[in-house]
Amino acid sequence: MTSWHSYRARWQGSVFPASPEPHALELWVRLRSEVPLDGFEEVEPGCHVRTVPVTECESLHFVTVVCRWRDEPFQVHEERDGLLLLEYLGGSAPRARDLGLERVERGVWRAWAPRSEVTELREEAVSLTSGNPHV
Repeated sequence: MTSWHSYRARWQGSVFPASPEPHALELWVRLRSEVPLDGFEEVEPGCHVRTVPVTECESLHFVTVVCRWRDEPFQVHEERDGLLLLEYLGGSAPRARDLGLERVERGVWRAWAPRSEVTELREEAVSLTSGNPHV
């Protein structure tokens, strides 16, 4: 896995990496494709972009990678030298302290953990639209 946080949009039956792009009166979405597609503009080699109103998308999701470490839930933020930067999702400050996590701000606890100790790595998608939930 190389992208720990991303957006995905389903447009005209296909799923694309995407970026929300607020406009004055509505939200638009920049769709990206590695290959040339009708209506997409090549912005650099291997990157073709088309911007559409979010209302034209069947769905838009924010995707994160979550996991378990030491039997607790975490979100993955970064990877470096075989270590994953994990942010605690458990909500218990005493448990976070017991795990040896670093408090980076109120309610936010993080740690670098060996990837080999992390289990149940998976993507979790949150719908940002009321469209199809299967992006």
